[in-house]
Amino acid sequence: MAERRMFAKTIIASDAFLDMPLSARCLYFALGMYADDEGFVNSPKSLAKLIGASTDDMNILLVRHFIIAFPSGVCLIKHWRINNYLRSDRFQPTKYTEERNQIIIEENGAYALVAERYTDGIPNYGIPSIGKDSIGKDSIGKERVETIAPQSIAAPLTRFVRPTLEEISAYCQERNNNINPQSFYDFYESKGWRVGNQPMKDWKASVRTWEQRNTDRNKPIAVAKASQYTQKDLEKYMREE
Repeated sequence: MAERRMFAKTIIASDAFLDMPLSARCLYFALGMYADDEGFVNSPKSLAKLIGASTDDMNILLVRHFIIAFPSGVCLIKHWRINNYLRSDRFQPTKYTEERNQIIIEENGAYALVAERYTDGIPNYGIPSIGKDSIGKDSIGKERVETIAPQSIAAPLTRFVRPTLEEISAYCQERNNNINPQSFYDFYESKGWRVGNQPMKDWKASVRTWEQRNTDRNKPIAVAKASQYTQKDLEKYMREE
């Protein structure tokens, strides 16, 4: 089993994480350090007692969607694959195969219960997820490391998962586009994540649309040509999708 354990800033620096009590945050770090190479922890309650955390701290992590609990008592770090990049030659598959078969890996790299995402094979929408897009490769020092190849539990259907504010912020920072993530999130949250009359299919494409519109709006307009536009034309141009 790999000895290194990492924590992504997009997770531990998010408002959802920092709003939790310090004891709950410490418990999250402890669970992350003791988890196996796929993020499973076999005795989370004992570990909580060991570091002085309470049952409330465990429940907070569960309610805030930072861990996934199973009836067996085993828990799973939801954003394990976002936090950690493990060398394939050091990776050891989890021994908790029964619990492993109950989860899927989402597009952003986070774990989710199959039962929460699908009902009779039909995807459920609107369940929040925290994190950002996983990166296929990265490096630590001079060592080249790769993420663990996803082991598909159930072939997921194509579906839209609404992004979190942290995901939007990370994408905007990646593109350096000066889009206000909070404005983007609030706008589409108020519209039920719809583009016109249709459900949104790709929020990143919408970010790029905003980005292009900002670029277009910042282009200088010749005075002679600007006079050709009526107020109705300008309002139509400024109107959102």
